[in-house]
Amino acid sequence: MGDSLALAKYAQKTDADVILFCGVHFMCETAKILNPEKIVLLPDLNAGCSLADSAPENEFRKWTTKYSDHTVISYINCSAEIKAMSDIICTSSNAEKIIKSLPLNEKIIFAPDKYLGSYLQKKINRPLRLWDGSCQVHVIFSEKELIKLSIRYPEAQLLAHPECDENILKHADHIGSTTSIINFAKDSEKTQFIIATEPGVIHQMKKQNPNKEFIPLPNNEGCACNECPYMRLNTLEKMYTALNTLQPEIVMSEELRIKALKPLQRMMELS
Repeated sequence: MGDSLALAKYAQKTDADVILFCGVHFMCETAKILNPEKIVLLPDLNAGCSLADSAPENEFRKWTTKYSDHTVISYINCSAEIKAMSDIICTSSNAEKIIKSLPLNEKIIFAPDKYLGSYLQKKINRPLRLWDGSCQVHVIFSEKELIKLSIRYPEAQLLAHPECDENILKHADHIGSTTSIINFAKDSEKTQFIIATEPGVIHQMKKQNPNKEFIPLPNNEGCACNECPYMRLNTLEKMYTALNTLQPEIVMSEELRIKALKPLQRMMELS
């Protein structure tokens, strides 16, 4: 498990001609943008992303046209079309560094996640024009349930992804990307952690830290069932079929790929 950029870069390093992604659509698109010569497969093409879907291509184009004097920085969790309309792509790990690399007088649009943008805006004290998008997994965490867990596990540290709402982030002991959260738990002397991100990450944390306890933060309905429904579409049966048929394959026009590649390359130059 890893972020989409890490997975796409791993795909560049491998000698394999066929890459099977058990993630969501934008991850596969990123891999294809960086690896045009390789066959990139997604077991289920319906494995989309609520955050990517929150920035429809036509609406985003109209909105950014109104602010043509702004530099567009887009979080990597977006479609190839949104990447193609961006000046720079970022991840949750390098977003702060990339924004800080730009002149203070440069006007910036940050898209598509308004919560990640709001977190960055406050952290570095710099105004950003935010697109109104979000990830359904990260915005349904319950502050009420968090308080209950904090009472039940008083020594537990809260580890949260910056895509969460401020009502969760204000309680966090550590805010960071998926990789950052995994590393923090590994290095911490604490043995109990409340996790406020996609609970699939807990499997990796348990493998690395078998003697530590990881508690998924419930959603507003009180259940710890806030898994990404799109990722769960990629079943073992579909993976087997994809590898046997080399379908469904991620395909995009070379024109779109080149446009989406430029802001990715700018990100790698800056970070």
